[in-house]
Amino acid sequence: MHPPNPETVSTLRTRVTLLNRVRKWDDSVSWEEFHGLYRKLVYGLARRSGLPHADAEDVTQDVFKRVAETIHKFESDPERGTFRGWLMNLTRWRIADKYVAKPKLERGSSRRYDSTGGPRTATIERVPDASNPEAEWDKEWQRHLLAAACERVARRVNERHFKVFDLYMRQRLPVEKVAGEMDMTPASVYVICHRLTKQLKAEVEKLQKELG
Repeated sequence: MHPPNPETVSTLRTRVTLLNRVRKWDDSVSWEEFHGLYRKLVYGLARRSGLPHADAEDVTQDVFKRVAETIHKFESDPERGTFRGWLMNLTRWRIADKYVAKPKLERGSSRRYDSTGGPRTATIERVPDASNPEAEWDKEWQRHLLAAACERVARRVNERHFKVFDLYMRQRLPVEKVAGEMDMTPASVYVICHRLTKQLKAEVEKLQKELG
Protein backbone atom coordinates (compact mmCIF):
# COMPACT_ATOMS: atom_id res chain seq x y z
CA MET A 1 0.00 0.00 0.00
CA HIS A 2 1.43 3.34 -1.06
CA PRO A 3 1.74 6.15 1.48
CA PRO A 4 -0.70 9.04 1.00
CA ASN A 5 0.31 11.73 -1.41
CA PRO A 6 1.40 14.83 0.58
CA GLU A 7 -0.58 17.09 -1.75
CA THR A 8 -3.72 15.00 -1.18
CA VAL A 9 -3.27 15.18 2.59
CA SER A 10 -2.81 18.95 2.39
CA THR A 11 -5.98 19.29 0.32
CA LEU A 12 -7.97 17.24 2.82
CA ARG A 13 -6.72 19.41 5.67
CA THR A 14 -7.86 22.57 3.95
CA ARG A 15 -11.35 21.10 3.62
CA VAL A 16 -11.82 20.77 7.38
CA THR A 17 -14.79 22.95 8.28
CA LEU A 18 -14.29 26.26 9.98
CA LEU A 19 -16.39 25.01 12.88
CA ASN A 20 -13.89 22.24 13.48
CA ARG A 21 -10.92 24.57 13.18
CA VAL A 22 -12.20 27.10 15.73
CA ARG A 23 -12.24 24.38 18.39
CA LYS A 24 -8.53 25.03 18.72
CA TRP A 25 -7.95 28.08 20.88
CA ASP A 26 -4.53 28.67 19.34
CA ASP A 27 -5.93 28.88 15.79
CA SER A 28 -6.27 32.65 15.85
CA VAL A 29 -6.68 32.93 12.07
CA SER A 30 -9.73 30.68 12.05
CA TRP A 31 -11.20 32.45 15.08
CA GLU A 32 -10.77 35.81 13.38
CA GLU A 33 -12.54 34.54 10.27
CA PHE A 34 -15.27 32.92 12.35
CA HIS A 35 -15.85 36.10 14.35
CA GLY A 36 -15.94 38.20 11.20
CA LEU A 37 -18.58 35.98 9.61
CA TYR A 38 -20.93 35.74 12.57
CA ARG A 39 -20.44 38.96 14.55
CA LYS A 40 -22.69 41.15 12.40
CA LEU A 41 -25.40 38.51 12.52
CA VAL A 42 -25.44 38.37 16.33
CA TYR A 43 -25.08 42.13 16.80
CA GLY A 44 -27.78 42.82 14.20
CA LEU A 45 -30.30 40.58 15.94
CA ALA A 46 -29.58 42.28 19.26
CA ARG A 47 -30.09 45.73 17.74
CA ARG A 48 -33.30 44.74 15.97
CA SER A 49 -34.64 43.49 19.29
CA GLY A 50 -34.48 47.06 20.58
CA LEU A 51 -31.24 46.97 22.54
CA PRO A 52 -28.98 50.05 22.36
CA HIS A 53 -25.49 49.76 20.91
CA ALA A 54 -23.70 49.14 24.22
CA ASP A 55 -26.08 46.37 25.26
CA ALA A 56 -25.93 44.80 21.79
CA GLU A 57 -22.13 44.78 22.03
CA ASP A 58 -22.39 43.09 25.44
CA VAL A 59 -24.70 40.46 23.99
CA THR A 60 -22.29 39.84 21.12
CA GLN A 61 -19.34 39.39 23.46
CA ASP A 62 -21.32 37.09 25.76
CA VAL A 63 -22.44 34.94 22.83
CA PHE A 64 -18.94 34.48 21.46
CA LYS A 65 -17.60 33.74 24.94
CA ARG A 66 -20.21 31.01 25.28
CA VAL A 67 -19.41 29.66 21.82
CA ALA A 68 -15.72 29.51 22.70
CA GLU A 69 -16.52 27.58 25.88
CA THR A 70 -18.83 25.03 24.27
CA ILE A 71 -18.01 24.74 20.55
CA HIS A 72 -15.98 21.57 21.16
CA LYS A 73 -19.15 19.85 22.39
CA PHE A 74 -21.44 20.97 19.60
CA GLU A 75 -21.44 17.96 17.25
CA SER A 76 -21.70 15.54 20.17
CA ASP A 77 -25.16 16.91 20.98
CA PRO A 78 -27.44 16.35 17.94
CA GLU A 79 -30.46 17.73 19.83
CA ARG A 80 -29.04 21.22 19.32
CA GLY A 81 -29.66 20.94 15.57
CA THR A 82 -27.73 23.17 13.17
CA PHE A 83 -25.00 25.45 14.41
CA ARG A 84 -26.82 28.55 13.15
CA GLY A 85 -29.95 27.49 15.02
CA TRP A 86 -27.93 26.98 18.18
CA LEU A 87 -26.24 30.37 17.72
CA MET A 88 -29.62 32.05 17.24
CA ASN A 89 -30.91 30.54 20.49
CA LEU A 90 -27.79 31.63 22.36
CA THR A 91 -28.28 35.15 21.05
CA ARG A 92 -31.97 35.27 21.95
CA TRP A 93 -31.25 34.03 25.46
CA ARG A 94 -28.58 36.69 26.00
CA ILE A 95 -30.97 39.36 24.69
CA ALA A 96 -33.63 38.16 27.10
CA ASP A 97 -31.11 38.31 29.95
CA LYS A 98 -30.42 41.94 29.08
CA TYR A 99 -34.10 42.84 29.25
CA VAL A 100 -34.57 40.98 32.53
CA ALA A 101 -31.57 42.82 34.00
CA LYS A 102 -32.98 46.25 33.10
CA PRO A 103 -34.76 48.22 35.85
CA LYS A 104 -38.54 48.04 35.55
CA LEU A 105 -38.81 51.71 34.63
CA GLU A 106 -36.26 51.33 31.83
CA ARG A 107 -37.97 48.19 30.57
CA GLY A 108 -41.26 50.07 30.43
CA SER A 109 -39.70 52.90 28.43
CA SER A 110 -38.33 50.44 25.84
CA ARG A 111 -41.77 49.27 24.75
CA ARG A 112 -42.39 49.23 21.05
CA TYR A 113 -45.53 49.78 19.03
CA ASP A 114 -47.12 47.59 16.43
CA SER A 115 -48.50 48.69 13.06
CA THR A 116 -51.79 49.76 14.67
CA GLY A 117 -50.05 52.08 17.12
CA GLY A 118 -50.66 49.85 20.13
CA PRO A 119 -47.89 49.04 22.60
CA ARG A 120 -46.06 45.75 22.44
CA THR A 121 -43.66 44.31 25.00
CA ALA A 122 -40.05 43.60 24.04
CA THR A 123 -39.92 40.02 25.34
CA ILE A 124 -37.87 37.09 24.05
CA GLU A 125 -40.92 35.89 22.13
CA ARG A 126 -40.66 39.08 20.09
CA VAL A 127 -36.97 38.65 19.15
CA PRO A 128 -36.61 39.28 16.31
CA ASP A 129 -39.82 41.01 15.16
CA ALA A 130 -41.08 38.30 12.84
CA SER A 131 -43.61 35.49 12.84
CA ASN A 132 -40.84 33.08 11.86
CA PRO A 133 -37.59 34.13 13.59
CA GLU A 134 -35.67 31.16 12.18
CA ALA A 135 -36.54 32.18 8.63
CA GLU A 136 -35.56 35.80 9.31
CA TRP A 137 -32.31 34.66 10.89
CA ASP A 138 -31.50 32.48 7.86
CA LYS A 139 -32.29 35.32 5.45
CA GLU A 140 -29.95 37.59 7.37
CA TRP A 141 -27.29 34.88 7.37
CA GLN A 142 -27.55 34.49 3.59
CA ARG A 143 -27.01 38.24 3.21
CA HIS A 144 -23.93 38.11 5.41
CA LEU A 145 -22.67 35.02 3.59
CA LEU A 146 -22.95 36.80 0.25
CA ALA A 147 -21.21 39.88 1.64
CA ALA A 148 -18.36 37.73 2.98
CA ALA A 149 -18.02 35.96 -0.37
CA CYS A 150 -17.91 39.34 -2.15
CA GLU A 151 -15.11 40.50 0.15
CA ARG A 152 -13.10 37.37 -0.61
CA VAL A 153 -13.56 37.74 -4.36
CA ALA A 154 -12.69 41.44 -4.18
CA ARG A 155 -9.38 40.66 -2.46
CA ARG A 156 -8.49 38.09 -5.10
CA VAL A 157 -9.39 39.70 -8.43
CA ASN A 158 -8.29 42.78 -10.35
CA GLU A 159 -9.57 45.88 -8.54
CA ARG A 160 -10.86 47.47 -11.75
CA HIS A 161 -12.72 44.31 -12.71
CA PHE A 162 -14.42 44.11 -9.33
CA LYS A 163 -15.53 47.72 -9.66
CA VAL A 164 -17.14 46.81 -13.00
CA PHE A 165 -18.89 43.91 -11.29
CA ASP A 166 -20.03 46.13 -8.43
CA LEU A 167 -21.42 48.83 -10.72
CA TYR A 168 -23.28 46.50 -13.04
CA MET A 169 -24.32 43.54 -10.86
CA ARG A 170 -24.69 45.10 -7.43
CA GLN A 171 -25.61 48.72 -8.14
CA ARG A 172 -27.60 47.74 -11.24
CA LEU A 173 -26.30 50.54 -13.45
CA PRO A 174 -26.99 50.26 -17.20
CA VAL A 175 -24.24 48.46 -19.09
CA GLU A 176 -23.66 51.48 -21.34
CA LYS A 177 -23.10 53.71 -18.30
CA VAL A 178 -20.68 51.21 -16.73
CA ALA A 179 -18.80 50.79 -19.99
CA GLY A 180 -18.47 54.56 -20.42
CA GLU A 181 -17.36 55.13 -16.83
CA MET A 182 -14.78 52.33 -16.97
CA ASP A 183 -13.65 53.12 -20.54
CA MET A 184 -14.39 49.69 -21.99
CA THR A 185 -16.90 48.06 -24.33
CA PRO A 186 -20.25 46.67 -23.14
CA ALA A 187 -19.05 43.24 -24.27
CA SER A 188 -16.11 43.49 -21.86
CA VAL A 189 -18.49 44.41 -19.04
CA TYR A 190 -20.56 41.30 -19.75
CA VAL A 191 -17.51 39.03 -19.86
CA ILE A 192 -16.06 40.38 -16.60
CA CYS A 193 -19.37 40.15 -14.78
CA HIS A 194 -20.03 36.62 -16.03
CA ARG A 195 -16.60 35.47 -14.83
CA LEU A 196 -16.88 37.14 -11.43
CA THR A 197 -20.43 35.87 -10.91
CA LYS A 198 -19.15 32.32 -11.32
CA GLN A 199 -16.36 33.02 -8.83
CA LEU A 200 -18.84 34.52 -6.37
CA LYS A 201 -21.12 31.49 -6.55
CA ALA A 202 -18.15 29.20 -5.99
CA GLU A 203 -17.06 31.28 -3.00
CA VAL A 204 -20.54 31.12 -1.46
CA GLU A 205 -20.55 27.33 -1.84
CA LYS A 206 -17.08 27.15 -0.31
CA LEU A 207 -18.14 29.23 2.68
CA GLN A 208 -21.21 27.04 3.20
CA LYS A 209 -19.01 23.94 3.29
CA GLU A 210 -16.47 25.57 5.58
CA LEU A 211 -19.21 26.46 8.04
CA GLY A 212 -20.50 22.90 8.11
